[in-house]
Amino acid sequence: MGIWILNASLAAGGNELKKKHVFANGERIEQIVDAGEALPDTAGHTVIDAQGKLLAPGLIDMHVHLREPGFEYKEDIASGTRSAARGGFTAIACMPNTRPVIDTVETVQYVLNKAQTEGIVRVLPYGCITKNELGRELTDFDALKEAGVIGYTDDGVGVQSAQMMKDAMAKAASIGMPVIAHCEDNTLVEGAAVSEGAFARKHGLKGIPNESEAIHVGRDILLAEATGVHYHVCHVSTEQSVRLIRQAKQIGIKVTAEVCPHHLLLSDEDIPGMDANWKMNPPLRTPRDVQACIEGLVDGTIDIVVTDHAPHSEEEKARGMQLAPFGIVGFETAFPLLYTKFVATGQWTLEFLLDKMTKLPAQVFGLPWGTIEVGKTADLTLIDLETEKEVNPAEFLSKGRNTPFTGWSLKGWPTLTIVGGNVVWSE
Repeated sequence: MGIWILNASLAAGGNELKKKHVFANGERIEQIVDAGEALPDTAGHTVIDAQGKLLAPGLIDMHVHLREPGFEYKEDIASGTRSAARGGFTAIACMPNTRPVIDTVETVQYVLNKAQTEGIVRVLPYGCITKNELGRELTDFDALKEAGVIGYTDDGVGVQSAQMMKDAMAKAASIGMPVIAHCEDNTLVEGAAVSEGAFARKHGLKGIPNESEAIHVGRDILLAEATGVHYHVCHVSTEQSVRLIRQAKQIGIKVTAEVCPHHLLLSDEDIPGMDANWKMNPPLRTPRDVQACIEGLVDGTIDIVVTDHAPHSEEEKARGMQLAPFGIVGFETAFPLLYTKFVATGQWTLEFLLDKMTKLPAQVFGLPWGTIEVGKTADLTLIDLETEKEVNPAEFLSKGRNTPFTGWSLKGWPTLTIVGGNVVWSE
C-alpha cells in the first residue's frame, strides 16, 4: 500500500508552481503525473488531497540540539524529532555537546538507537573533534565514522588551538569527512552575553565583538587550504566572516557555510529589553551584519539555512540576559519566518528558499535526499502558503518555548510531513 498525494503544487522554477499528483510506494517516489490528466487509480492506497498546497522535499536541518543524552529536561530525541516534523523537517543533524558528549562509539550508537526507536525523522549525529570538547586531544575519527557520524565538530565551543584544528582537519581530510566549526575566540568573549553594539552599550553589558567569530573563520580557512579538508562554518553572523568565506571560495578553498533565520531577521537593535529569549550564540549583531548575511546567502557565499534549534527550560531562561544560557528554538518557525519575510515580499523566489533548506544541504553533506523525483526517497512536506497564524510557543511540540518570535504573524506553515513514505506528522 502506497500514498497518493493529489492536487499538490510543486515548485517548478522561480515562483512557478505546477499541479501534480505524486505517488509514493514504500520508501520511494514511483510516479509524478500532471493533475490535469485523468485521475490516477488510487484503489488500495492511502489518498491525501493536498488541495493545492505546496508539496516540497522534506526540509533538512544540518545544525540542531536534541539535548539527549544528559539534558532531557530541555529536549529529548522523541520531543525534538516531533518538533522537527512539525516544522517540515525530515532529516536533522544533531550536535554532540550533550552529556556525555558524543565522542565515543557507544554514545553514537545510543543516539542512533534512540532515534530508531523513539524518533520520527532521520537523525544524523555529529561526533566531537576533541575528547569531552576540551580541545586537548582528538577523538578517534575512524571509529566515530564507522559508528555513523556525518562529520566532526566541537559545537558550543571553538577549538582554541590552531595546531589541534590543523591536526583535526588533516585527519578528517584523509578519511573524506568534513570538519564543522563553531568559530569563537574565547579570549574575546568571556563574561559577555550580547553583541558589542547598541544594546550592550545601553544596558552597560560587556559585548561579544565580531572579531571573536571572524578570527577563527580566517584561521580555519587557511588551515583548510593547507589540509584540503571540507571545512563548514557554523551559524555565520558577521559581515567579516561573510567577506572571508567569499574570498576563500573565490580562490577555490573547500569551504561551505550556514546561517540561521534569526541572523537574517533580527539585529541587536530589535532586542526589547533584558529578556533572555533574545540571547543566543552567536548573538544578534548590527543591521549591517544582518544585511551582509542576507547578501551572502543570496550570492552563494553562505550555502544553506539551519535552525540551530537550542531548547532550554523556562526556569533557565528566566535567569535574565546575563545568567541565562544561550540559544533559542527554531524547528517550528524557520520556514514560515523566511517565507513570510523574504518570499511573500518578493525578495526571494520560493525555489531559492526551498533549495537552501532541501537540495543544497543534501549536496553540501552528500546526503541522498532533498528533491522530488521518481526513484528518490519519499521524504516530503506539505506546506500551506496562504493561511496566516501567530507564533504561539505554548503550542510547540518542542519542550523549549524560548523564542523571540512570539506573536509574529506568519504564512507558510507545514501541515503534513512524510518520511520514507510514511506520514509522521499531520496537523
